Amino acid sequence: MWKYFLMGVMFLVVTLAGCSNDGLSGGKPPEVFVKIGDEKFETDLGTYCWKGTCVDTAGPIERLEGKEPIIVKAGETIYFEMDYDPKPNEIHLNQYHEKEEKKISVSDNRFTAPSEAGIYHYSYGVWWMDEKDEGFSLGDAFYGFVVEVK
Repeated sequence: MWKYFLMGVMFLVVTLAGCSNDGLSGGKPPEVFVKIGDEKFETDLGTYCWKGTCVDTAGPIERLEGKEPIIVKAGETIYFEMDYDPKPNEIHLNQYHEKEEKKISVSDNRFTAPSEAGIYHYSYGVWWMDEKDEGFSLGDAFYGFVVEVK
């Protein structure tokens, strides 16, 4: 009887240890904030795959319809803040303005606001790629936000 009990406990320990090897914690991706100067703004979590669960949502323009844009000055520096470890190791930022899509460069978790006045929607995509198995994602998430350049 003890033999079966110990085998059950060992199976449980091995199973639980195997589930935590990916290094990602939490029930869904971490929050991401946009920081401008001393102000911090929430982003909107969209499509993601996290710990075996995938959620598909509308794009950032549709999801953010009716939301107040973050007011920025032309050329102002916009930072991304994520209080989570490990940090994602692949990042992409897309900008949507007047029905045009443009890839935006992000360096050191920041980018520069456009120089032309207007409303801009953004999709900030992040991936936690497996460093041992190239091309395999441990998790990913897309965050949306909208800014108005004045």
